[in-house]
Amino acid sequence: MTYPKIPLAQSIIEICRQKGIHTIVISPGSRNAPLTIGFVNNSNFTCYSIADERCAAFFALGIAQQIKKPVAVICTSGSALLNYYPAFAEAFYSQIPFIVISADRPQDKIDIGDGQTIRQENVFENHSLYNANLTENASPENDFLINEAINKAFAKCGPVHINVPFEEPLYETVSQLSVNPQISSSISKEFIVDENLSQYASIWNSSKKKLILVGVNEPNAVEQKFLENLANDSSVVVMIETTSNLHHPKFINTIDTIITPFTDKDFEDFQPEILLTFGGMIVSKRIKAFLRKYKPQHHWHIDSLRAYDTFGCLTKHFVTQPNIFFKSFFELTQNIESDYNEKAQKIKKLRQEKSELYLSKIPFSDFKVFEILLPRLPQNSHLQISNSSPIRYAQLFDIEKSIEVFSNRGTSGIDGSTSTAIGAAVGSQKQTTFIAGDVGFLYDSNALWNNYIPKNFKIILINNGGGGIFRILPGHDESEVFTTFFETSHCLTAEHLAKMYQLEYHIASTEESLKNGLDIIFNQNEKPCLLEVFTPTLQNDKLLLDYFNHLV
Repeated sequence: MTYPKIPLAQSIIEICRQKGIHTIVISPGSRNAPLTIGFVNNSNFTCYSIADERCAAFFALGIAQQIKKPVAVICTSGSALLNYYPAFAEAFYSQIPFIVISADRPQDKIDIGDGQTIRQENVFENHSLYNANLTENASPENDFLINEAINKAFAKCGPVHINVPFEEPLYETVSQLSVNPQISSSISKEFIVDENLSQYASIWNSSKKKLILVGVNEPNAVEQKFLENLANDSSVVVMIETTSNLHHPKFINTIDTIITPFTDKDFEDFQPEILLTFGGMIVSKRIKAFLRKYKPQHHWHIDSLRAYDTFGCLTKHFVTQPNIFFKSFFELTQNIESDYNEKAQKIKKLRQEKSELYLSKIPFSDFKVFEILLPRLPQNSHLQISNSSPIRYAQLFDIEKSIEVFSNRGTSGIDGSTSTAIGAAVGSQKQTTFIAGDVGFLYDSNALWNNYIPKNFKIILINNGGGGIFRILPGHDESEVFTTFFETSHCLTAEHLAKMYQLEYHIASTEESLKNGLDIIFNQNEKPCLLEVFTPTLQNDKLLLDYFNHLV
C-alpha cells in the first residue's frame, strides 16, 4: 500500500480508519497532498473529488445527513478553508457530524508574507465543537487531539476542525507505516430519564390544553404507539411540519393554514397551557409569533443535546430522546376530558375544504405547481427541499407518508441546498427529488460540477424570475430598488447549465406540461433530470396572500 511519507499525515489517516471515518471528500490542492495521497490509496476509504470547497462541504454534509456518521472534508491551505464555513455552520445547527481537516503552513510561515497562507487555527471557533490545532510532528499529543475531535463529532453530532501543518516536500511516499498512533475510545452515552417525572406528569394530567410542536425530525425516529397516544388524547393538539417526517390523520401538518386567519380571540382560545417540543428548527414564522405573544405556562423540550428557547418561555429541557422520554412519561399520565383537540379538528376540516376550493380556481403559479407536484412524487423516495419559498409552499400540503423529507433548516440558507441534495442522494442511494427556486439554484450552480450525481436524481426548478419570497414579505414595494436589490430579478434559465453538465432537460409552463414533464422524468432513471417550471412573477405573491384571506 502507498502511504504519505510525512508521519503526521499517516497518523491522521490511521486514526480516521480505526475510528470508522471512511467517507472522505477532497478538494484539490498541493498543501493537502499528503492527506490526499494517503486516503485515496487506502481501500478502507471511499473518496470523492469536488473542486469547489463550498460545494464539497455541503456534498459531504448531505452524505453525513443520511449515513448518520461523520464525513471528513480535506482542503489545502489559505482561503480554501473559509469556503467550508456555510456548511460548517449548517452542521452545527442541524446537529450533523462533520469533520474538517485543513492542511496548513508550519507556524513559522504564518504572517510573514508567504503565499496561500492565512490564520487557520480556530477559524470556526464560534461554531466548532472542538478545534484540534496540531503541531508539525507526529506525537502522542497530536494523537490525543485528533481522537478528541473525532470523538466529539460522534458524541455531540456536530462539526469539528483539525488543522494540520505540513512542510515541504509534500508528495513523497513510502510503502510502510512509520507510526503507530494511539487510539482512544469514545464514550457512548446511554440516554435515560434521570429525573423524577411525576411532578411533570401531575402538571400534564391537570392541563386541558397541551400543544405538541415538532420541527425537523429524522424519519422513523418516534415509535408509532407514542404517536397514537398523543393523537388520541382529547387535551392534546399535535402540530407538525413537512420536515418532521411524522404522520397521523389527527395531526395538523399545515400550521400556517390553521392559524393565519385567527383573530385575537381565536389565538387566546388556542393558547396552550403546556407546549411540548422536540425535533429541530421550526419553519413557520406564524407559529413562532403566536407562541411568543401567547406564551404557554410551561415549555418543555426533549433533545439529547440542546434546547433553544425559541419562544422565550422554556421551562424544562429533558436531556434524552423522545422514545425514551415518552416510554417513562406515558406510564404516569392519563387522558382528561377536554375539547381542545376536537376544536382543532373542526378548524382543520374547515380549512381543508376552503383550501381545496381555492386551489381549484387559481391559475398556474408557484402555488399550483406544489399542488400538482407533491402528490406525484414516487413512493418510498427522498425529497430534498431548498430554502426560501419552496420549503414554505411545501408546508401547505400533505406529503405521502412513505416519502422522507429533508432540508437545510439549521441556518435556513440557500447557499448549498443543491450540493446537499446530491450528497444525500449518494449517501442514501434512494431516488431523490430536489425542489429548488431559481435564485437558490443559480447560487449553488457549481453543485452540478460533480461526477457522482446519481442517474435517478431529479431536480424540479421553479423559475419565477427572481427571489419571489421578497414579494410576500412585509416591505414589498414595486420599484427598481426592490426588483434589483431584493428580488434580484433576472431572465436566466438552466437550459445551458443542464446541457453543460449532461442533465436531461425539460420545461413546463402550464398545468398540462407540468404533469407531462413529471411523468417523463419520474419514468426515466438512465440520466439525472432537470425539469424547469416557469411561473408568473407578478401573480405568485397575490395568489398566495389571497389564499390566506380566502380561508376565513
